[in-house]
Amino acid sequence: MMAEDGWLVRIRPPLGRLTQAQAGGLAALALHHKVDSLELTSRANLQLRGIAEADYPALLRGLQALDLVDPDVHTESRRNLLMAPFWQPGDGSTDLASALTQALSAAHAPTLPAKFGFALDSGATPVLRSSRADIRIERCTTGFLVYTDGATTGAQVPADQVVAQVLALVHWFAESTSPAIPFRGMATRLAQHPLPPAFTTATVPAHSPAKPPLGPVPEGCLAALEFGQLRTRTLAALAAIAPLRFTPWRSVLLEGEATIPDLPDLITRSDDVRLRIHACTGAPGCGQAAAATRPLARSLATALPAGQTLHVSGCSKGCAHPGPALTVLAADADHYHLIRQGRAADRPDATHLTPAALATLIQERVHAP
Repeated sequence: MMAEDGWLVRIRPPLGRLTQAQAGGLAALALHHKVDSLELTSRANLQLRGIAEADYPALLRGLQALDLVDPDVHTESRRNLLMAPFWQPGDGSTDLASALTQALSAAHAPTLPAKFGFALDSGATPVLRSSRADIRIERCTTGFLVYTDGATTGAQVPADQVVAQVLALVHWFAESTSPAIPFRGMATRLAQHPLPPAFTTATVPAHSPAKPPLGPVPEGCLAALEFGQLRTRTLAALAAIAPLRFTPWRSVLLEGEATIPDLPDLITRSDDVRLRIHACTGAPGCGQAAAATRPLARSLATALPAGQTLHVSGCSKGCAHPGPALTVLAADADHYHLIRQGRAADRPDATHLTPAALATLIQERVHAP
């Protein structure tokens, strides 16, 4: 995809994981094409920005050699599976993910909207409920629970029936879809079309999602990235240590490692204020952004009170954080609007503020009744 600063290339790591060879090869490719940092998205994908049009074919060949690009656009568009990083070799998670991907990419599989997504939560407790997905698969006491986002019921099935049940939901969705009506989320679809009876037999248990703490986990060690930015040289350094798994919380898991390496990009403390700040690419990388976002976000970190989430957006689309937050919206290159608790498209509480005035008002308004 062409962006303001050049081609934007998205990579969907197979199973959300890079081997050491893949990570090292990707870092070398990025350095060769003068990409200083990669972006980790909320779908646990990686993005390279600013690729010159003349360099794109060579980059694509390099990614194909690393097995990081699908053979065709059809397959790539169907492989929209978000996989929780907390799986163990031999527990069946990767086999299930591969079977799902293969079934969804088959020539006879129904066509789905471009951003229609799946979430595979195969750990002991679900961790992906705050991540966007239209069909969810979660491990339960008797196998797996398969259900649509927003539903209160689903189908509880053994592992060997998961793929068939996911495909049944995909066909139900496709048969209830009209090309003339845009897809506006699964909640709207559920209100208009009842679920098949098989998906009304098991209750979806209540669960409050929480980001796993940084540091050691049974699968390795978890470190976060400021705004999801992973410097290319840091990727190269990590590739020399361990295979990498990427998360929707813009963090990276180093497989089998007990400690986080001392690298400048890595956030190691769960109470780091940067984990509560979201900022989009901003100007000049995004043509829709009215101003730079990340330098301002960093400068506002000291003004952000405990417990508050800050979202700095270059435009009203609010790509970095779709949910409500203390939101700063760029008005022009030097001024910003403040939305006390809402989304980037909401009516601002204060307008055309300088960065200094913004910092002062943030501290005042978050304490206001």
